[in-house]
Amino acid sequence: MLVYLRAFLVAALIGILPSTAVAAEKIAVVDTAVAIFGSATAQNKFKEAEKSADFLALKAKYESSTADLQAMMKEAESKRLTWSQEEAAEHQKKMGYAKADADLAIQKIKAEDQQLRQAVIQQLGPLAQVALQEIIKEESITLLLRAESVLHVAPELQITAKLADRIDQKAAKK
Repeated sequence: MLVYLRAFLVAALIGILPSTAVAAEKIAVVDTAVAIFGSATAQNKFKEAEKSADFLALKAKYESSTADLQAMMKEAESKRLTWSQEEAAEHQKKMGYAKADADLAIQKIKAEDQQLRQAVIQQLGPLAQVALQEIIKEESITLLLRAESVLHVAPELQITAKLADRIDQKAAKK
C-alpha cells in the first residue's frame, strides 16, 4: 500500500511540475499584419491614396463603365425583340467593350491597392519589428505565437492592438 502511495505522489509531482513551469511562462499572441494595417498610420495612408487623382480617375472610370453596361442591359431588355441580328450584335459588342473597360478599371484598382499595401509593409514592417521586440521585453513574454496558428486565445493574451498603437507612436516620432 505504501508503495502505491509513493508511486501516486511521484506521478502527481511529475504532473504538477511541468504545469507550474508553464504557468511561469508569459504567452502572447500577435497578428503583425493586422497590427500594421490596423494602425492609424496605415489607415491614413489608405485614405490619402483614395483621395489621389489617379485613384479617383480609376474609380470614376469603373463607375462610368458599370453604369454604361447597366444602361445597355436595360436597353437590350426593352428593345431586343425589335432589333435585327446586326443591331443586336452591335449592341452586344458595345456591352462587351463596356464590361472590358469596367474589368480593366477594377484590375488597375486592385493593382494599386496591392502596391500600396506593399509600400505600407515596407515602411511600417521594420517599425513593427522594433515595436514587437520592445513589447516582448517590457512584458517579459517568453512564448509568442502567430494569431493564424491559434484556434482560440483569451483577450488578455492578444497583443495585436498594443502593437498597432506602438507602431503609431514610432511612426509619429519619425
